[in-house]
Amino acid sequence: MPSQERRQITGFSNPTIKRLRSLREKKHRKREGHFLAEGLRILTEALEAGKTPKLLVVVEGAELHPLARDLEAATFADGGEVIETSEAIIGKLTGKSNPQSIVGIYADHPVALADLDRDRSGIWLVAQALRDPGNLGTILRTGDAVGAGGLILIDDCVDPFSVEAVRASMGAIFTQQIAQASWPEFLAWLRAGEGQLVGASLNTDKDYQSVRYEAPTFLLIGNEAQGLPEAYEQDCDLLVKMPMMGKADSLNAAIASAVMAYEVLNQRRTS
Repeated sequence: MPSQERRQITGFSNPTIKRLRSLREKKHRKREGHFLAEGLRILTEALEAGKTPKLLVVVEGAELHPLARDLEAATFADGGEVIETSEAIIGKLTGKSNPQSIVGIYADHPVALADLDRDRSGIWLVAQALRDPGNLGTILRTGDAVGAGGLILIDDCVDPFSVEAVRASMGAIFTQQIAQASWPEFLAWLRAGEGQLVGASLNTDKDYQSVRYEAPTFLLIGNEAQGLPEAYEQDCDLLVKMPMMGKADSLNAAIASAVMAYEVLNQRRTS
């Protein structure tokens, strides 16, 4: 039977600490199949979504919040390990000078494109060549808010399981399905069933509120700096844009996703 006692670690050179710290790098996350999440709120969201950490790290000597005690009990119950260590070491794990007092290590959970059930939701978010982890995490959070089926990442996107993306998702990393594919793979999968592909683009005069969206709607957002490739726009069923009344010619990718997703949601709520 697994131990129900915390293991104390005091040294920065401890092999476990070194291994956990390496999860800040994508190549090590891929090798281990695990990622790091920090903070009571995010870890509690994970627990509510049925995800328990493989390993829980808490600050030594601190009085745990009742929710943190629940996390510790759930970790032990699922055969996980709990480590007690200093705030300075937790800071090294998270890369923050003022770290949260609790960190969890979780198994990553990418989903194969073929395993996605498009009937799971009438809204899906699709991001192409996204580079900013904050944008990716915020898009996941938007997906959770509108009840999206998940996020499909196209081409070479930033890692959704990076510390920064997980932090920005505010727990949505645990509620949203995440798949990755090349554009030809995604297009072949999409066209094998129902689904309207809607791209956000400056190369159209069609206002995003002037059209009726068909379920399931796949909302496609392009790279933050370059937008969607022209060939990808040509493959869309519909291109729409949001009115820009000032000097800016476009919205931030995460904000554009949220604006479009809520327009689709509002149409469904009022139809």
